[in-house]
Formats: sequence, C-alpha cells, structure tokens
Amino acid sequence: MTDERPERPEPNDLPELRASDADRDRVAEALRDALAEGRLDMEEFDERLEAVYAARTYGELAPITRDLPGAGAAAPGTPVSFVKEPQPEGAVDWRARIGGEATSTWALALFGGFGRKGRWTVGERFTAFAMFGGGEIDLREARFASRDVVINCFTIMGGIQIKVPPELDVAVKGFGFMGGVDDRASGEGTPGSPRVVVRGFALMGGVGVDRRVSREERLRLKEERRQGKLDRRAAHREALEGHHERHAERHQLRHERHEERRERQWERAEERRERRER
Repeated sequence: MTDERPERPEPNDLPELRASDADRDRVAEALRDALAEGRLDMEEFDERLEAVYAARTYGELAPITRDLPGAGAAAPGTPVSFVKEPQPEGAVDWRARIGGEATSTWALALFGGFGRKGRWTVGERFTAFAMFGGGEIDLREARFASRDVVINCFTIMGGIQIKVPPELDVAVKGFGFMGGVDDRASGEGTPGSPRVVVRGFALMGGVGVDRRVSREERLRLKEERRQGKLDRRAAHREALEGHHERHAERHQLRHERHEERRERQWERAEERRERRER
C-alpha cells in the first residue's frame, strides 16, 4: 500500500510565499555561524543581514545563503501563518537591535569612572573593571552585536551598575567577598530578545543589575498618566455640569409647582369672593 499523501512543497517552489519573523531569524543565525567560521567577513555579514530583515518572501531569502553550507536549512518545515500579529504599543523591535559591529567591548575605571549608555552596540563579550571607582552600563537603548552576550564585571573597592530594559532576557551570576552581586533583573524577556549573561566578581565592592524602563518608555507612561488624569478631570467636570443641570432642572420644577399652587389658591379665593357677592 502506497502513501498517497501529498508531499510538502519545497520553499524554492514557493518563491512568492511570505516569510515569517522566525524564517528571517533562522537565516540570520546561519549568517552568524558563517561569520564565526570565517566564511564571511564583517562587511559581507552586515550587507546580508540587512538584506535578511528587508526580505518579505522566500524568494528574497533564498539567495542570501545559497553559497553557504546548509543553505536549504534556512526555510521552515512547518506551514506558514499568513496572519501578521500587530506589534503592541511600546514593544521592542529586537530585530532592529541585533547585529552589527560592536562599538565597545571593554571599560575601565581606575580611581575614576566610566559610562556606556545611549545608542551604543555592546560586543558579544564585554569586560568591565572598576578599582577605587565606578561605572555604569546602560542597555536600555543599546544594540547587541550578537543574540548571546556575556558581560564580565570585576570590582575591587569599586562598583558597577548595569541597567537593563524590562523586555530583555537576563541571567546574573556572581561572587562577592566582602562585597556583593545584587541581582534584581534575572528573568526571561519578550520574544526575540537577545540573552544577556552578567558574571560579576566583587572584592570589597559591588555589582548591581536591575531593570528600568527607557527614557522614551518613561515619557510614554508619563504621558499616559497625564492623559488619564485629564480624562478623569473631564469626566468629573462633565459629571458636575450634569449635576448642576439636574439641580437647576429640579429647582425650576419646584418653582413651577409653587407658582401653580399659588395660582390655584388665587383662583379658589376669587371663586369664594364671587359666591359671597351673589
């Protein structure tokens, strides 16, 4: 008995089929492997990675890895969903923040301080050392050269503070001798988030990692609270106006009833006077 089930079509047979985010991530991972193996230089990697995240169909993705081993593995083996979920407001687009050449791979604070913040690109391996000084590593607006990043922090009578966004996948490991590693950030991030592992060693010093929202997100939340306050004030003002209107209506109704009673009393008095005159 033969199996008459239809074979699944190959991706190359469906060049116009829309690619998903998972498809693009799979191709990007293949490019990172090729970069690590020396098959691509950094310039080629950047060009192809940009093409990956600009691709919309399998036909556009296929040529990017055609000259690399295992090129056919870039396409999915499961049915593709044609429904694109809208990105929630305030969500992080991690695809736009992963990849590229690192702008910094180390930092040193010796009787002083250092800072890495804003829109910088953290390397796959980042090492920070602070002795009789302190440093700040802010990842809230940073890009990541790789999907997996390791940050090594060493302090001797100094301190290093690391700020991460709430959406980032973070793991903190460390050891302190007459000091400590303060972990307030370990946990999973949102889908597509890079994974950041922080390794700390503190000798009479400290390494702290905590989650904080970005300036843009803080401003957005502040604007939401302000707008909510304005809406509540408007609703309260509308309720007061409605109350005043109802109060005025009741007052007018009482006045009209009072006038009606006076008019009836006057009419009855007139009737009695007329009867007496007869």
